[in-house]
Amino acid sequence: MAIGVRGILMKAFVSRAKHRLNLKQFSAALNNGYCYSAYATQHFFDAGQPTAETHPQLVAAGEITPGITEQEYVARRKKLLELLPEKSLVIMASAPVKMMTDVVPYPFRQDADYLYFTGCQQPGGIAVLSDEFGLCMFMPDSDPEEEIWRGQVAGTYAALNTFKADQTFSISKLHMLLPDMIAKACKLYHNRNIASSDYADLPAFKKALNESNVHYLCKYTHEARWIKSPSEMNIMRQSAAITCQALLQTMLASKRCPHEHILATTIEYECKIRGAQRMAFPPVVGGGANGSVIHYSRNDQQIRDGEMVLMDVGCEVNGYVSDLTRTWPPCGSFSPCQRELYELILDTANECLKLCKPGASLRQIHSYSVQLLSKGLAELGILKNSPSMLQSYWKLNPTSIGHYLGMDVHDCSSIKNDRLLQPGVVSFLQPSF
Repeated sequence: MAIGVRGILMKAFVSRAKHRLNLKQFSAALNNGYCYSAYATQHFFDAGQPTAETHPQLVAAGEITPGITEQEYVARRKKLLELLPEKSLVIMASAPVKMMTDVVPYPFRQDADYLYFTGCQQPGGIAVLSDEFGLCMFMPDSDPEEEIWRGQVAGTYAALNTFKADQTFSISKLHMLLPDMIAKACKLYHNRNIASSDYADLPAFKKALNESNVHYLCKYTHEARWIKSPSEMNIMRQSAAITCQALLQTMLASKRCPHEHILATTIEYECKIRGAQRMAFPPVVGGGANGSVIHYSRNDQQIRDGEMVLMDVGCEVNGYVSDLTRTWPPCGSFSPCQRELYELILDTANECLKLCKPGASLRQIHSYSVQLLSKGLAELGILKNSPSMLQSYWKLNPTSIGHYLGMDVHDCSSIKNDRLLQPGVVSFLQPSF
């Protein structure tokens, strides 16, 4: 008999009263993520995120997150430790929960590094990684009354059985155990952008910081994440396919609903009904002059006859994002001037795609696109063919042709654009202005 989670939890409270369990006993019953009910036909484990047991339609046996196996997560951690100096200690905090109001949180998105190396999609944890300790996860304690409102969260049981940590402890014991780990390490690495006060305020960490023994981790995590595995590329293909299908449906809708807000809503709907968990970033839907605002997000204007609309959109599927830019006239057809400019950009994109292979770099591809576009704009009479033509071009288009793509839209941002591309590196190209 299927019983909703909220119903089971409410029955659990009835059961607590029936069996006269005090709150401490009741907390212990739920501490490992098991829902407790005198009325349920069986206990079930809820890790606070999809698993093969609770969501077999999403997660296959042997996978920690959809499409990524336990063995791949182990290999990721091994690769990171191989990149780091000997006797290094890595401290990774999960992303913090950000609040929209005093009681309403923004939708949570896990820090890409924390997710990449642990598979945990939830807040409140700190992961410690080293050759000596393996993966040690400090997990938030269960709070039965909070879980009535928020649902189950992963605890120490999930750390061992779902995320396959080598060791796990309550986050409340971090201040007792982490100082000894720090003392045994030669170098510490963490992400200062999301540093948690749970460890950053510890005297042992402050001492290491004062001794210049704390270093920025992202240089190494981005190196580990830069080349995608076949499993990652499969997920990214799914993400790109969903965005393409959704954008085609949005383009069809644009003729009868030429309004930025409606198109932004349509693309999000079309992505999510195809399996995307969220958009990769707020959709850019710029009609007319709004299309020249690079990160335009107001999306509140009617698109007039004769105007083009630019959409810069992408979705996220199982932790991996896509990014796609298209421009078209929703109210009719291209004018002669619009068509000339559109074809110049399309031809440039096709030529640049030919360079996307091992041995080239994003910087080289970008320089080539600037040559093609500036020459074409001069032929169209938009730019004057003069020594200052490049300066005029940068005023029209101050952006780069592309960026790396993966778990983040601008993925592995610490890796320079002059690195030569390798098999497995994913990038996004958008010659435009």
